[in-house]
Amino acid sequence: MPSPHDPYVRVRGAREHNLKGVNVDIPRDVLTVFTGVSGSGKSSLAFGTIYAEAQRRYFESVAPYARRLIHQVGAPKVSEITGLPPAVSLQQRRSAPTSRSSVGTVTNLSNSLRMLFSRAGDYPPGAGRLDSDAFSPNTAAGACPECHGLGQVHGTTEELLVPDPSLSIREGAIAAWPGAWQGKNLRDILDTLGHDVDRPWRELPARDREWILFTDEQPVVTVHPVRDADRIQRPYQGTYMSARRYVMKTFSDTKSQTLRTKAERFLTSTPCPVCGGSRLRPEALAVTFAGRTIAELAALPLVELAARLDGTSEAARVLTDDLKSRIAPVLELGLGYLSLDRATPTLSAGELQRLRLATQLRSGLFGVVYVLDEPSAGLHPADTEALLTVLDRLKSAGNSVFVVEHHLDVVRGADWLVDVGPRAGEHGGEVLHSGPVADLAAVADSATARFLFDDSPAPVRQVRTPRSHLKVGPVTRHNLRGVTAEFPLGVLTAVTGVSGSGKSTLIGEITEDLPGVDRLVSVDQKPIGRTPRSNLATYTGLFDVVRKVFAATAEARERGYGVGRFSFNVAGGRCETCQGEGFVSVELLFLPSTYAPCPDCGGARYNPETLEVTYRERNIAQVLDLTVESAAAFFADADTPAVTRSLKALLDVGLGYLRLGQPATELSGGEAQRIKLATELQRGRRGNTLYLLDEPTTGLHPADVEVLMRQLHGLVDAGHTVVVVEHDMSVVAGADWVIDLGPGGGDAGGRIVATGTPDEVAGASEGATARYLAGVTGRGRS
Repeated sequence: MPSPHDPYVRVRGAREHNLKGVNVDIPRDVLTVFTGVSGSGKSSLAFGTIYAEAQRRYFESVAPYARRLIHQVGAPKVSEITGLPPAVSLQQRRSAPTSRSSVGTVTNLSNSLRMLFSRAGDYPPGAGRLDSDAFSPNTAAGACPECHGLGQVHGTTEELLVPDPSLSIREGAIAAWPGAWQGKNLRDILDTLGHDVDRPWRELPARDREWILFTDEQPVVTVHPVRDADRIQRPYQGTYMSARRYVMKTFSDTKSQTLRTKAERFLTSTPCPVCGGSRLRPEALAVTFAGRTIAELAALPLVELAARLDGTSEAARVLTDDLKSRIAPVLELGLGYLSLDRATPTLSAGELQRLRLATQLRSGLFGVVYVLDEPSAGLHPADTEALLTVLDRLKSAGNSVFVVEHHLDVVRGADWLVDVGPRAGEHGGEVLHSGPVADLAAVADSATARFLFDDSPAPVRQVRTPRSHLKVGPVTRHNLRGVTAEFPLGVLTAVTGVSGSGKSTLIGEITEDLPGVDRLVSVDQKPIGRTPRSNLATYTGLFDVVRKVFAATAEARERGYGVGRFSFNVAGGRCETCQGEGFVSVELLFLPSTYAPCPDCGGARYNPETLEVTYRERNIAQVLDLTVESAAAFFADADTPAVTRSLKALLDVGLGYLRLGQPATELSGGEAQRIKLATELQRGRRGNTLYLLDEPTTGLHPADVEVLMRQLHGLVDAGHTVVVVEHDMSVVAGADWVIDLGPGGGDAGGRIVATGTPDEVAGASEGATARYLAGVTGRGRS
């Protein structure tokens, strides 16, 4: 039996997801890195087992009411864990933060800045002292009354609402109106009100045009629809809504992203005329510190804000020193280019996680286990050195740091290495090595060892010749100032640079409208869905074919079950307790809600009658539970070419370990991006397509990067163009052309510092990329 002072976390019999009864001992108070190919089980061990058990134990200590709910969520499948301290998790949550969430609110730096203005600000003569809440745009006391603290006001114009004035209302002149019956209803109401709906829009009187588009009146009239020969339509009471009112209501109220995006096309967004976009009341903006308002200081890059706080009055010293000490870890993590008012939705998952990491550095906790999910995601190699320093400081403060990571520099910096594998899914789930990093070299089955100890230069490859060039710019947006770039067509281009240098902004300017782009496919890392209802099979269209296969079985035909019976999205065949989700949402009151398996169907999603229908001795739930690799074998000799094509595309991008019914909520951003890429690959490759990918190797083990790059090179060999934003130097070294931005982030970046072949950029004298690229190519500057 371990002693109370046992310096190890000892895991026995871990069976979460694909783990095969894993036993492992991990020392406390060191930096431990968990590695392995994607889907090997490393996250199941670090997060699904160790962190989940630490969380469960914490909940055991709270009120019985909360304990009852937590018990419903379920404990991890593990026989025993000893020596486990309390744990803090920093995952790459891909939630959808609101427009009110910002860098300042995530880090709590806004609180410190507001306190500084409240206590030490320069107030106008005779003005009363304001509470710190009065300096927040997110409170009633501080928000500008005109824009409610959003800084923008939305409006619209006749030109936007009616793009083609030669059309009549009946012909669809008012493009902002809805289609189908609702649009016809509005036209019939206007007709009833006496407006000419068959005259070209431009010929209508100006007063009528103004009323139709912008009135706030909502008259109710009795509409007598024109009778069709084949059906009788009765009169009804119709309420008129102007085009502006319809667009504004849709934009603010709809839950549909498609409708919201459509409404946005007809809106103008301008800074609020009252607060000038600062989001605050005039009383708060009248207070200054160091000659600036709080809005002006919040708009500065953090590195500049820290400099402005130097040399301030003695009275404010305590508050400014506190604020500077809170900014310091953010700067240390290479995020000094961000400003406090930068909206959270515009940040990458890696930036967001590093902001939370910086906040933890100030928390003063010790004796806990920090479990981090790929903190190097989205980091240029130049920034990774700073990350290792920060992780070392967390460890030095008396904590254990467990990191799930693929970046080889972070792996090399570990004190202890847990390598999981040997491969993904059912071919993984074993601990191949738990010990010092150097000892992994002796583990023959480890995919990590091959890359970790191989320092030979990248093989020389023939650089492709572009067929033509695509000119982008001049671009003036964010930190780009009149930047013009030329992207070669018919080759693989890597866009590089430190975080915040302007890479994503630059490729965001590539649109289908540019000459030379026949077809544009942008593959991002946004989730493929936000609930367990969306999954791999539904997103790729694979599930439509599978449902037809089940509906065609003799048993289904005998029972009269159609294709809809095998959908978990409609009533009939699904389990009604969870409405086909397989999970029920558990509200924990003082904690974020979580999902637990449905108590009736146990996660199968369907009712018992539907599950009685089988195809090749498996029911629909069992087919959804197959991995992509197993499903490929299951359908191998079936006459289902569409299924075979979908599964092959998923296998080709290295996703063979995912289950067909894997909920979208369980997928990483990198997995979501590769599912989108596979969905695109299974379609016919029409014309000369330009593929845009933003950091496609995020979350990928080097072995999986090889698989993905084979696909991308295959696309180029087939005549397409691929542009990737990338930090992985092995990928950059394998590109045909490199565009390097920098030299720094934020205001210190935003320009192209080097372009050329990987060899040429490796030899460049400017920019942060050259040194690291030269280390991979073995060429360039020394």
